[in-house]
Amino acid sequence: MPNLVPAANVDLMTSSGVPQMMQRIRPQWQAKSLIQRVNRLLEVDPSSACQRLFNAAIHDLREKIVIAGTDIAKEAAIQFKLPPINKDEDVEDYPTSKVIDLAYRMGLFTRPEWRRVCRSYEIRRDLEHEDDEYEAGIEDCVYIFSTCIEVILAADPVDLLKISDVKDLVEQASKAQPGEELLSDFERAPKPRQQEILKFLVGISLDKDKSDIIQQNSFTFLNSLRVLAANSVLVDLATSFQKRIGRSGLDERHARVATACGAMPYLKQSARKELFKAYLDRLKEVGTNWGAYEKHGDVIRRFSEIGGFAACPADPANGILEWMVLTYIGTPGGRTSYGNIRHVYYSNTASPLILDLFVKEADLIRDRLADFGQNKNIKSRVDNQHVARRFERLLDSVEE
Repeated sequence: MPNLVPAANVDLMTSSGVPQMMQRIRPQWQAKSLIQRVNRLLEVDPSSACQRLFNAAIHDLREKIVIAGTDIAKEAAIQFKLPPINKDEDVEDYPTSKVIDLAYRMGLFTRPEWRRVCRSYEIRRDLEHEDDEYEAGIEDCVYIFSTCIEVILAADPVDLLKISDVKDLVEQASKAQPGEELLSDFERAPKPRQQEILKFLVGISLDKDKSDIIQQNSFTFLNSLRVLAANSVLVDLATSFQKRIGRSGLDERHARVATACGAMPYLKQSARKELFKAYLDRLKEVGTNWGAYEKHGDVIRRFSEIGGFAACPADPANGILEWMVLTYIGTPGGRTSYGNIRHVYYSNTASPLILDLFVKEADLIRDRLADFGQNKNIKSRVDNQHVARRFERLLDSVEE
């Protein structure tokens, strides 16, 4: 190998902090002869040291891919049209540039890190094969050293989140929820692994043979993990969910799980329309009168659990919105059985739940709610000043 960086530049390498960078390499690599040789070469041949450190980084990357799992490597290779992976030995035969791409697609480093490693590979390739035209600068070697150490050799192997890790937590005999470390691991996991975990949790949530606590734990995990999943994962999950319900229709049980896993907005509108029409019928059966306050809590909470206005098609959404407005504003009051004067009769159970729901989904209902002042059922009630104030409070809630 030609001496691409003159020996006179050894001092510059030292002053650039390269020896200090070397101390950041993981202990298990520090003890290997390859790194020890890099340290020796730094004093006489920085270019050779640079090449060997890059080789060590790629070797470390191959080991990390195997540790992360051949199953994930295989899926990533198929999805992103990389050379096939079927066994651990295939990783050893992978071309260097493809190893870098595979590691990125598996989630072993971020896109900015991937770009840095790719640039380092390009520099080394230029230094090796175009040295007559490309004059190495000290900054080239420093860039390679900093990238290989910071992105690869100083970073611990990534132990990708496995289904068994989630399964052990969900199937506890007590309430469980994902911790920060698990959430972080899920967010960094490649798309195939995210999809496997969400599908597993969906299956548990819908399994009537599982205990209530396990189903609830699974539901809790779905709610937490879905916001970290890639959009393409949610689309694929919705496709499999649609196949699961088939032509039998979308019931509230399936809708609740579909909402928790983020698949609800992607399901067929016809299926969602039938679901929310049935829900509206249930609301009408309960009624808007304050006397049904014992039933109001359950039906209103259920609306959010099955997707709320975000998942509800326009036709049933208008009817549901009207029901909630009428339930909230109540009817003109009078003297109670205890002899007190109450200006408005309304459900104390429904009122705070509806107000909270309207605030959360304000962007979806603001325009329609403003038009409800002309709704004949509502208009007949807001002629009463006390009822009108409650309607104004609803309007203010979605504006604020």
